[in-house]
Amino acid sequence: MKESLTQLHTEPASAEREWTVEEIPVLSASVSLPEPVPAADRLSRRIRRYYQLQCRSFLHYCEAYLLPAAAEACRTALEASQPIPKFRAELTYRVTYNEGGLWSLYTQSRESGPGGRTVLLRRGDTWDLASGYPVALSAFFPRRSGWKRRLLDTAEAEIQQQEQAGAARYHEGIRRLLRRHFNPQNYYLTPEGLAIFYPMYAIAPAAEGIPVFTVPYGRSGPALPSREA
Repeated sequence: MKESLTQLHTEPASAEREWTVEEIPVLSASVSLPEPVPAADRLSRRIRRYYQLQCRSFLHYCEAYLLPAAAEACRTALEASQPIPKFRAELTYRVTYNEGGLWSLYTQSRESGPGGRTVLLRRGDTWDLASGYPVALSAFFPRRSGWKRRLLDTAEAEIQQQEQAGAARYHEGIRRLLRRHFNPQNYYLTPEGLAIFYPMYAIAPAAEGIPVFTVPYGRSGPALPSREA
């Protein structure tokens, strides 16, 4: 019987595109996503296809949604004899946990356009290397343990500490916003604990970026699944 992987070795796979209007560059995009090396088994090939699809989807999004806006901004600037704005989009990743048969990371896109406005979008992925499929957030907590409330309470307590220390600023009605914008897919693992995150602008001003709250591992949860069986 083939032994399950305990770690996954990957290297960055990169792609770049540039779009022009009347031979004038108006939009560029760069992608760096993980690729298992070597991709010799079914799991590695599945993960490779997954991030190849994410790469293609991101480039399609840039062409279908960002390029029309960049082209319009270019034409407006030419008509007004103003500097032509350059739109840029990036998609990168960071592996945050890679041991014990669990591989966790987040991918993050960054869009920049006229006026210096930046938009960040993050996505978390945690893979079970034994089954070859993503792991649900609920798998790290005992059944009927009220894990969602635990996560929300931890986030709210950390927000209060940050605001009292003057380290961050959040929107009014934070308890309601934490519940409304909570997404169980927005998480990843770290050596220190399980990290949940919220979309940019959802619970805090743009200056706070993507708010992240880490819940330490422990008996009351979250707990990493045992691999001894």
